[in-house]
Amino acid sequence: MKILLAPIALLIGSLAFAQAEKKDTIKGKDIEAVVITARKPTVESKVDRTVFNVANSSIVAGNTTWDVLRMTPLVSIDNNDAIKAEGESVTVYINDRKSVFKGKELKEYLATIPADNLLKIEVITSPSSRYESAGSVINIVLKKRDDEGLKGSATFNNRQNRKNSQYTNLNLNYHKKKFTQTVIGSYSDNTYVQQNSIFNTLYENNKITQIESESIYKNRSPSLSSTSEFELNDKNNIGLILEYYQSKTSSTSDASGMNFNKDGLQDSYIQNQSSNGLNRTVGTNLFYKYYDKEKNKILDINVGTNYNSQEDNSFFVKDISTNPIANELGINSDNEMRNYYLKVDYTQPLGKSGATFEVGGKMDFNNNVIPNSLYGNHLDSDLRTNDIFRYSDNINSLYVNYSKTFFKKLETRIGLRYEHIDFKVREDVAGTYRKDSYGTFLPNLLLKYSFSDKYDLSVTYNRNIWRPWYAEFNPFLVPNNDGIYTRGNMDLEPNPSDRVVMKLGVFKKYFLSARYMFTKQDYWTTYDEENNKTVSYPGNFPGKVEKYYLFASTNQTFLKNKLSVNVGFGWYYIDNSDFNTKNGLIKEDGSGPKSYISYWGGSTNLSYTNLFNKNINLSAWVELANQNNGNSLANRTNVFHNISVTKIFPKTQMEASVQLMNIFQRPNFDSTTFSTAGTFKNSSQSDWYGVSLTFVKRFGNQKVKDNTKTDVEKNGGGGK
Repeated sequence: MKILLAPIALLIGSLAFAQAEKKDTIKGKDIEAVVITARKPTVESKVDRTVFNVANSSIVAGNTTWDVLRMTPLVSIDNNDAIKAEGESVTVYINDRKSVFKGKELKEYLATIPADNLLKIEVITSPSSRYESAGSVINIVLKKRDDEGLKGSATFNNRQNRKNSQYTNLNLNYHKKKFTQTVIGSYSDNTYVQQNSIFNTLYENNKITQIESESIYKNRSPSLSSTSEFELNDKNNIGLILEYYQSKTSSTSDASGMNFNKDGLQDSYIQNQSSNGLNRTVGTNLFYKYYDKEKNKILDINVGTNYNSQEDNSFFVKDISTNPIANELGINSDNEMRNYYLKVDYTQPLGKSGATFEVGGKMDFNNNVIPNSLYGNHLDSDLRTNDIFRYSDNINSLYVNYSKTFFKKLETRIGLRYEHIDFKVREDVAGTYRKDSYGTFLPNLLLKYSFSDKYDLSVTYNRNIWRPWYAEFNPFLVPNNDGIYTRGNMDLEPNPSDRVVMKLGVFKKYFLSARYMFTKQDYWTTYDEENNKTVSYPGNFPGKVEKYYLFASTNQTFLKNKLSVNVGFGWYYIDNSDFNTKNGLIKEDGSGPKSYISYWGGSTNLSYTNLFNKNINLSAWVELANQNNGNSLANRTNVFHNISVTKIFPKTQMEASVQLMNIFQRPNFDSTTFSTAGTFKNSSQSDWYGVSLTFVKRFGNQKVKDNTKTDVEKNGGGGK
């Protein structure tokens, strides 16, 4: 509670001080000129999205894009580095281009992009039909520099958690007449520690497993990206984006466990694990853009490829108290993903009615393969020693959006997207095979009525579909370092959902929103007993889940725009009663997960610019987070916080910043997963705390190009 009182006291004090401050008055009669400098608020709440204008905030100093994403309003990140918006899974775009990364790979990649490159982060909770169907969208928009000559910056960072990590970045930009070239190179050497505590209870034979483990992870990640753009004339641009990312990883883990049954202690063990891996990603994007500013017509064509490989070799040594010889087991895998795509978007106004018509489509081709092999002196007869899993699909999509404002008060947007997928999955050795296809219509609607300049009310509706990740289909069985085996599930089905959001804006500073979301099926992690092994896998869960959400937020500036304060707080209510009943999660004695869950969540961002007129910037962030996912329920609430101080040296174009991360309380992700086989509790503590020191050296003119998007794209939620 003390942690929460500090930012609240600071906020109240800031408000009181700002209200007590008298407005400046000018007594002179002769005024030669008045210069008014306007800047966007740090956080903008729009109909379909919340925009975090980080370029205006001191929060970027000393941070990476991943760090700032964690501090973005409405965004939360769990202990597996999965990104969520308002508690729901998201798809991440960078400059309106869908990222090829997911999970930990996405974290490592975003950690190579300095926050100084950020223009804004858009959290699009009601995306238009332009975006691919995967719930909410987070669009990370990078700066675009257009001043003549060579300019850039170099960043050096050292972070001390339980272990030490370093990060270096070089950002170069060259602009000459109609040609622009940007090159970003970075290298990170990170070491972090994670401690896990596991308590699993199986209903059969009352078996209990207790495990304590500590893992040390190391990764060395170079990356390089190049963006070349040439203006053919005032209306036509062409460009090429090339990206390369590599991460060489290694980890060691020590675990101790005990197994109990109804007769008492069954056995105990000590397990050591060592892993090595190499991840590589290569991306290309060739684009052409036609933009007629006078007629507001836009044609955007993108063609590209993405290649991602993840090699991993893990070796386990498990010494069980009842066995005379230690068990040794090795796992080799090499995931390879190949993606080819063509995307076309076109936007134009319709006559003099003020309406806008938008149409487009995308073709995606994926060809992925995962070879797995097991080796060692202890392989059960029911384990396959090797297999090759193959996945291929073709996704074709078409969309249309129509926007128009009526009576100068009612803004409307109606959209429809159609997606069709053909996919094949198979295992070479086991011979298992699945071929399937389906199409789906995904409508969306946006209405906003402005009663006056001070009050407006909006309603949005979206239907989404979340598809399984290709690796989640792979049924090859492998052991984990917690004594549980994992596999995929070839029978996974997509998860459709519907969402309605209502938002009230007052004085363009205060916002109240209410959301209702429901789904009739989903797929989550489940557990089962197979051949005396506890197996974890993604399973299809029937049953209706209803979620209700109330949220209030405000963004204020005080002290002549030096102090910016954003506060958001919400209440979540989840009805899992039908879901729990249909999946047999409630036992005869009434035990099991709660059918009705309610909890609070919210965040506060504070930034102060030019303290004492000494070019000192301050920023602070606090988040109250709870993470409930389907049949996995949080046992505790986490309070994240971050405080940073930055000193700017204008003459030398240098910056130095110190950042304190979660120094008052270390985050602990504690949750219980419920299944028909039993309950599985996991408490995880990661290196989400420490001290960071950053130096930035800039050179050249740092002018940033204005956003060239139309008002329809800015406010209505378009893509590029």
